[in-house]
Amino acid sequence: MPQITPRKAKKNQIFAFFLSFLIFSLFLVIIYNSAANNLSRLLILAGIGLLIAYSIFNTLTAKYRKRNTILLTQFPETWRKTLINNVAFYNTLSKTNKIRFEQNIQIFLAEKRITGIQTKIDDKIKLLVASSAIIPIFGFKEWEYDNLGEVLIYPNTFSQDFQTEGEGRNVLGMVGEGVMKGMMILSKKALLDGFQNEKDGQNTAIHEFVHLIDSKDGDFDGIPHLLEKQYVIPWLDLMYKEIEKINAGNSSIRPYGATSEVEFLAVASEYFFEKPKVMEKRYPELYEMLVQIFHQDLTNQFTYQIRDLVGITGKKINRNAPCPCGSSKKYKKCCL
Repeated sequence: MPQITPRKAKKNQIFAFFLSFLIFSLFLVIIYNSAANNLSRLLILAGIGLLIAYSIFNTLTAKYRKRNTILLTQFPETWRKTLINNVAFYNTLSKTNKIRFEQNIQIFLAEKRITGIQTKIDDKIKLLVASSAIIPIFGFKEWEYDNLGEVLIYPNTFSQDFQTEGEGRNVLGMVGEGVMKGMMILSKKALLDGFQNEKDGQNTAIHEFVHLIDSKDGDFDGIPHLLEKQYVIPWLDLMYKEIEKINAGNSSIRPYGATSEVEFLAVASEYFFEKPKVMEKRYPELYEMLVQIFHQDLTNQFTYQIRDLVGITGKKINRNAPCPCGSSKKYKKCCL
């Protein structure tokens, strides 16, 4: 059945089957010792054990059956228009990848709660939050945000203690810690601004989801869980060099990126997803490293989309060229 994480889904369902089978087998051993001399009682207890095992399997795999139902549901046309009008990343994808992007959106919105705090939210807000989540992990077909349960949308800036009034309201987004662990907070205004101005190199929501990706291994350290081990040292070396350039005023990367390794990763990632061509030209080493981190080459992705739009699908034999069958006739007069 269709899944956004096919290998993980298959692995977990096999595990659920064997766990249920093990429980049923242990149950049989127990009841056999107590009812071996009473066949009817043994069969009744075995039936009960089978129902228990099936119930456990059913519970453990409910997530994947629900996803199957969701993915078989047609993506709403109004949602598609919202993505086309607001998410530049979506518009650079091939037809096949657009479908995969939409499927990820459907699953995210079905499994993660998005709540407005002192503000109303609509489908556009929910779709922009979901897009912000999917964009940085789109290069990975086995990724899930299992460290996120809910996204809170505040009307505007808020303080470090989540207040929307009073002093100290300079926060645009935050990944929750402590009692707020497993949640994210985003400014509604910052969320909309991030997609309305797609060429300023800033997108608060993507920034916060990169923090969430960074923390997947348990630490906020600027070394994302996505990065293969052989690239860790080169990434750290490059990061510290770029931070020095920012502090010296020799970089167009936002100064906030120099405050820590954690913020450098998030700020550089915003730049990468918003202005990939500019980054590739100005910071080729950084661009290539982020390609390795996110498994996405965005400049080539744009080229492929242009080719797809104009119908360039590969080389073709010229209609007036000699036919490859060796007949000496023109291709259009022979095998074509």
